[in-house]
Amino acid sequence: MKKICLIACLPALLAATAVYARDAGHAADKVVISAQNAALEKSTDGKGYGPQSPRDLANKKGSNKRNFAAAPSYKSMNLCNIHFHKNAEHKGGEFTTYAGDGDGHGYETGFKYSGKLGMNESKPLDAEVCSSKHGGLQVGDTVELHYVHSTAQVLPGPTLNACLSETDINPQLRVEAQVFVLVNDPKAADFNALTQVGEINGYKQALNIPKNTGQAIQYAGSTTGPAYNEKGSPLQVSWSVRPRVMKVNAESVGQWCKGNAFNEDHAHGVRNLVIHEALLSSMR
Repeated sequence: MKKICLIACLPALLAATAVYARDAGHAADKVVISAQNAALEKSTDGKGYGPQSPRDLANKKGSNKRNFAAAPSYKSMNLCNIHFHKNAEHKGGEFTTYAGDGDGHGYETGFKYSGKLGMNESKPLDAEVCSSKHGGLQVGDTVELHYVHSTAQVLPGPTLNACLSETDINPQLRVEAQVFVLVNDPKAADFNALTQVGEINGYKQALNIPKNTGQAIQYAGSTTGPAYNEKGSPLQVSWSVRPRVMKVNAESVGQWCKGNAFNEDHAHGVRNLVIHEALLSSMR
């Protein structure tokens, strides 16, 4: 009887816990995330959704039965979009420090760089960069950058719609993910260079995807973002997530947000870590 009531009363529970979180503060946010995880499990149960993202990269367990072929190397695909999230969506490597439970909508949660910055490189900027209604970015913040690739004949552009084509409605998708920590150091990596786009062997490519941040961890998953906290993503994605964090010049991130081919001017929120084995692929 209690189990039936929990399922039937879940919408009311979500609303009640959200109000309670606002009134009771940080401790109540864990209730909201638990309710969102329960809603995700319920809304996907028996529906045939494929493996989901993001995940704890150290956890190789998964029992999702929807298998799909891994996408080709990104070098044989077209770059279609570049965007980033405040804090890492994935947990692993050098980004395992929990940012907190956040606001229940994907902000101020996720995972942060687990290392420490030097005194000079950790000096705050005079003002935040990439500001939005959810706040901006400052020195010491962590971001997860997604280089999204498609097998469709497409050009780089805004949103994931740029990855789809009228002539290829089910392209394979691959995301090359790199986590950065913002530092106050003009000698650190330049975000504008890291996102420079060109053409190699007939494919649109990000010309400077980092090659010195460890062997990428690969797995089968989905698109991410807080819109999928309580429902499954229907898009299948081959993921490559680099385990080491790269330091990037915070001012260069701000410059990129002022104008780029992807119309990106702020950091996106993160999706809750997917924890149900039935929603995860098995990693070898």
